[in-house]
Amino acid sequence: MEDTIVYRLGANCNLEEVEEGKTYLGWVQGFAPFGAFVQLNDRIKGLVHKSNVKVQHSERDPIIVRVIQIRSNGNIDLEEVTPTVYQTRNVTKKTTIVRISDIGKKIGRTVLVEGEIAQVKQTSGPTIFTIVDESGTGNAAAFIEAGVRAYPEIDLGDIVGLTGEVMQRNNQLQIEVASMTALDAEDAARVRERIDAALDERAEPADIPFLVESDVLEALRPQMRQVAKEIRKAVLTARPIVLRHHADADGICAAAAVEQAVTALIRESGGDFDAEYFLFKRSPSKAPFYEIEDVTRDLDFALKDNARYGQKMPMILLMDNGSTDEDIPSLKVTRIYGLPVMVVDHHHPDESVDEYLIAHVNPYHVGGDYGLTAGMLGTEIARLVNPAVSDQIRHLPAIAGAGDRSEAPERALYLELAAPEYSPDDCQDIALALDYEQFWLRFSDGREIVKDILNLGGDPARHEQFVNLLVEEANRAIEEQVEVIMPHIKSQVLPNGAHLFMLDVELFAHRFTFPPPGKTSGEVHDRLVREHPGAPVVTLGFGPDFVVLRSRGVMMNIPRMVRELHAEIVGGGVSGGGHLVVGSIKFVEGMREAVLDSLIQKIGEAPI
Repeated sequence: MEDTIVYRLGANCNLEEVEEGKTYLGWVQGFAPFGAFVQLNDRIKGLVHKSNVKVQHSERDPIIVRVIQIRSNGNIDLEEVTPTVYQTRNVTKKTTIVRISDIGKKIGRTVLVEGEIAQVKQTSGPTIFTIVDESGTGNAAAFIEAGVRAYPEIDLGDIVGLTGEVMQRNNQLQIEVASMTALDAEDAARVRERIDAALDERAEPADIPFLVESDVLEALRPQMRQVAKEIRKAVLTARPIVLRHHADADGICAAAAVEQAVTALIRESGGDFDAEYFLFKRSPSKAPFYEIEDVTRDLDFALKDNARYGQKMPMILLMDNGSTDEDIPSLKVTRIYGLPVMVVDHHHPDESVDEYLIAHVNPYHVGGDYGLTAGMLGTEIARLVNPAVSDQIRHLPAIAGAGDRSEAPERALYLELAAPEYSPDDCQDIALALDYEQFWLRFSDGREIVKDILNLGGDPARHEQFVNLLVEEANRAIEEQVEVIMPHIKSQVLPNGAHLFMLDVELFAHRFTFPPPGKTSGEVHDRLVREHPGAPVVTLGFGPDFVVLRSRGVMMNIPRMVRELHAEIVGGGVSGGGHLVVGSIKFVEGMREAVLDSLIQKIGEAPI
C-alpha cells in the first residue's frame, strides 16, 4: 500500500495552489458551533464541518485535512483525515523572489523575499523584523495589535519567506508583511547557502595599496584583510560591533578610523537612520588591555539589547589592547557567550591569547615592533573595510604616531602624507588634545567631540579653535604638574650606567586631574631625556600600588619583567605589562618596597 501524500503549502501560496481531493497539513485556527477553522498557511483558511472532525483539538494544533470542495466564493470545505503513514511534500508558488536591494523599484507592489532574520524589535505599534539576504538588509513591519509581538514563532536567525507590500515610511523602505513563515530545513539550507556564498563575496575587502610603503604592513596584509572581511560581514548581516580601544591618542585614532568606515558602510547597506548607533559602539578602555570591568559592561549591554531589541550578540574588536595574558580573563567570558573577538594591537603579544581570537593583527608576529602603532594599523584596516573614507582618515596615522612617540620609519612617511595640511606640530597638538579631552570623557566615547578634534566633523574652523583651546589647557595643566613634582625627583646611576629617576606621583603630584600618573611620568621623562642627551634614562612614576615605566636607551622587556616579579615576590600580587620599554605594573600596597627594589635591580641588569 502506498503512503498518503500530505502537502505543506508554502508561505506565498494562494488559492490557485490548492487542489480538490488532495490532502494538506495545516493548523487549527479557531472554533465555531458548526466546526473548526483550519489554516493551510497564513493566507488560506478552510472549514472542517463538525461532522468531519475525527479528533478533539485545541487552537494551534496541527491537523491533516483533505480538500472536499473549493467553492466559487473561495471558501474551502475540508474533512479531517488521520493517516498512520504518510509523506510530506512542499508546495511552493512559482513566484519570482525579489532581492532586498531591488525593493526600491517595487514600491506599492507585493513582493516575496527570502532571508535570515537579523533582528526582531517590538515597538509600541508593529513588530519590526530586520531581514538579510544575499543583496542587503531591509525592514519588514508586521502588525497584530499595538505592542503585541507578531509571528512569535519566528526567532532570531530563522530563514524565512515573507510576502508583503513595499512601502516608504519616513524616507525609509519597509515591507508591510502579509505572511511570513520559517522555511523548512531543506529550503532554509538552500537559502542560507545562497546567502553565505554571496556574503562571502561581498565581504571580501578591496584590493588596494597601503597609504605608505612598509614591509611590515605588507607582511601583515593577510591578517588585516581577514579583520576587514569579518567587519564587513558583520555589517552586511546586521551583527552589532563593539569596538574597545585604549583611551589614548593612538587607540582613539585606530578606533575613529574604523568607526568612520563602518558607520558609512552601515548607511550604504540600507540600515535604519539610527542603525550606525545601535549596530556600532565604540568604548574606551582605561588600561591597555581588556579589563573584566570592560567585558562586564559590554556583556551587560549586549544581553539587554538582545532581550529588549532582538539584536544579535555582538562581535568584539579590540584595538591598541587585547594581545597579552592580562586579556585572558575577559576573553574567557566572551567564549562562554559565543562572542567572536578580533585584536588589532602593537603591544608585545602572548601566544596564549590566540586560542580565544578569530583574527589577530600585531606587528610582532611578522618581525615588526610597537613603532607601527595601532592608529596606523587601524587606519589601513578601515580603508580595506571601506575605501571611500580614505581621504577623510589619511592624517590619523600621523597623529597616532605622534601621540605614541613612534620612532618607526612609517611615522615619517605618514607625516609626509599628512602634510602640508597637518604639520608634525599639528599632529602633536591634536594627539595632546585627544588625551586631554578623553581624560574628562572618562568612559564615554565622545563620538562627535572626537570627530571635531580629528577634523572629521566637517567644520575645520571649529576643529582648529577647539584643538587650540584644549592644547592650551592641557599644557597649562602639564606645566603646573611638572613644576610641582620636579623638585621631588630622586635619581641614581645603576650598575649598567643607566640614569634612574623616581617620582612619587601619589605624594608630590595633583591627583584626580590632568595629567594622570602615566601622562605625568611621560612628560617628566621627556624633560629628563632632554636634560641628559645621549645618556640611557629610565623614569619610574610610582604610587601606593603601581609604577609607570618610561625608558630611553635601556633594552628592557617589561612584560617579561612582570612575569618574573610575579613569580619571585610571593604575596606581591604583581601584574601589568605594556610595550617592551613603556608600561605599568600593579602590586599590593604592602609589598611596594620589595617590588620597587627588585624592579630597579632588573633595570640595572638590562643591556644598554
